Amino acid sequence: MMNTDKDNQESTGRTAPENPGRVSLLNLQEGRINDYHPGLRFEERGMVHSAGDGIAWIKGLPSACMDEYITFSDEGAGLVFQLSPDRVGVVLLRQGKALGVGSEAFCSHRTISIGVGDALLGRVVDPLGQPLDNTPAPECTRHRELDVPSPPLLMRDFVTRPLYTGIKLVDTMIPIGRGQRQLIIGDNGVGKTSLALDTVLNQKDQRVRCVYVLIGQKKSTVVQVLETLRSRQALDYTTLVVAEAMSLPGLKYLAPFAGAAIAEEWMWDGHDTLVIYDDLSTHARTFRELSLLLRRPPGREAYPADIFFLHSRLLERATCLHRDQGGGSMTALPLVETKQGELATYIPTNLISITDGQIFLDQRLFSAGFLPAIDATRSVSRIGGKGQHSVIKEAAGQMKLDFLQFLELEVFTRFGSRLEGGVEEKLNKGRLLREILKQERLRTVPIEFQLAWMLAYSMGLLDRVPPQTVPRALERIQELTAESGLGLEDARETWELNLRKWLAPSEEQEYDQAPGNGSSAQDAE
Repeated sequence: MMNTDKDNQESTGRTAPENPGRVSLLNLQEGRINDYHPGLRFEERGMVHSAGDGIAWIKGLPSACMDEYITFSDEGAGLVFQLSPDRVGVVLLRQGKALGVGSEAFCSHRTISIGVGDALLGRVVDPLGQPLDNTPAPECTRHRELDVPSPPLLMRDFVTRPLYTGIKLVDTMIPIGRGQRQLIIGDNGVGKTSLALDTVLNQKDQRVRCVYVLIGQKKSTVVQVLETLRSRQALDYTTLVVAEAMSLPGLKYLAPFAGAAIAEEWMWDGHDTLVIYDDLSTHARTFRELSLLLRRPPGREAYPADIFFLHSRLLERATCLHRDQGGGSMTALPLVETKQGELATYIPTNLISITDGQIFLDQRLFSAGFLPAIDATRSVSRIGGKGQHSVIKEAAGQMKLDFLQFLELEVFTRFGSRLEGGVEEKLNKGRLLREILKQERLRTVPIEFQLAWMLAYSMGLLDRVPPQTVPRALERIQELTAESGLGLEDARETWELNLRKWLAPSEEQEYDQAPGNGSSAQDAE
């Protein structure tokens, strides 16, 4: 006959130990009972009246606020975009399969935020912070609201430091400063994205963190941008925010604000950041689509009246903070598309008035083979010169004026009129400068080389170099500049002495007598 636990305890004189798991469970249940206080629970619940085309109308939710985050019973989500007396217009951000008439909707009493911080470097995320690169979600310890007010005026500082793009024409004639808003504008297919990519690639080892926002782009374009950044090791300091063409309109609407929030967090931490919006024309069309669907009154070109305020509050977040606030900066490069080079349409004129300058890319220059196809006559940087290095500013000061005068003189030569000797000399000088300013895609150059070629050009050391051998002469200057270790702080006399050695007459004759030139140095004279 088997003894029970009680018999064993009596025979041994010891008490069996209690089950610790059972004790902890009892304590937990007891704590819940003691902490329970009966009361009323208030929950506001709405019903979907209609849904489609990326929006939903909800009846109920009387306490819903503009830009509030809304959740649905099928795990969908949306953003309050329009308030009416009897219903709420919601832009869908995540659409469940069961969403339809009669689905329940709930207020969250909060706005949309996104994870920020160093965990996003090298990642590809959507405007809600969800990963798109087939890797686990980034472990962000901090979150930031997407739409926040721009820094107040007393926290800002003047633009005093340059942001180099690696593009010869931009860094010399249309300089960009850290904290500036510079518009990149032009027709479709003239190289706006390539110019933005060059700028990102040139920030390597410059202590600038980049955010590239792709709005409504095709998946092939997104993949191409991603592979370009990855192959050049630029993802180490870059975050991609993607709302591709097949995404919900709500995600495309939020994409630039998500990119601004990510860059803004680094700015407040004292870092220099660069955010690129590619492009705001698509963003404006998405905003117009959502506004018309939700029955907002249309204005010029059917855009709602607050489209200017939408883009201005986005771009005003780009600034340079005072050193008391950490001294960080946020440079914004928005892209906008024109039709047949027309700048007077609604969205381009809005953005031109908001930003601190524009880089205009012309279709005719692109077709003529002048790349990057930047039209210097219609491009301007209003505050970039404040951050330009003094030696670069001095070397490029007269050069832009000479180049613009050359472009005007070249127009008159098309009429076949006879030219004076001085005019012909200016034309030859301008043609040489135009060849120097040509640059291949994804081949950025350091600022020290740019100073070298500007000095060589102004000193006349390149005057005897035929146009077809200019690229080879520039490559030699770049190699010798890198080997010399000269920097912007070195004296101009030192630069000129080295340039004369590098471009001695024997070297000029070598360029002039290169095979295929069809002329000798004596003929060139």
